[in-house]
Amino acid sequence: MEPATESASAQTVKVKDLTPQSRRVNLVVKVIGVGEPKEIPGRFGGEPKKVADAQVGDETGTILLSLWQEQIGSVCEGDVLSIENGYVSLVQGHMRLNIGKYGKMTKTDQEMKEVNTEVDLSAAEHPRESRPFRPRRGGYQSRGRYGGSRRF
Repeated sequence: MEPATESASAQTVKVKDLTPQSRRVNLVVKVIGVGEPKEIPGRFGGEPKKVADAQVGDETGTILLSLWQEQIGSVCEGDVLSIENGYVSLVQGHMRLNIGKYGKMTKTDQEMKEVNTEVDLSAAEHPRESRPFRPRRGGYQSRGRYGGSRRF
């Protein structure tokens, strides 16, 4: 038997329902345009990676979809995509839809005539959520440099 969270996340959502906290979303979107690939430095001095933004949407609005590496050449303007297990992240305060390593993006024959370009979810700036400060307890910092009282 599937857990309730799995079956609840399996339903398809509309673009207008996405928030910066959206995780495990399934949606069907149409590609409006694909930007030029950019190279970004790899983390911790690793290999640089290529990323391109694709403007995608449905009848409720649009959002930028981040395409990484081999995904870049796989979609064209006019394609209708089925995205499973996608998530939203904030890039410089703006929402981006991502596939991630646990998600799936496939082209579909489903027809989508209209896309609402008036509502652009990626245009709005969202404040970064600040994490509450939690002081470290125990360990190296609370006992001083040598881990306890020093006797000479």
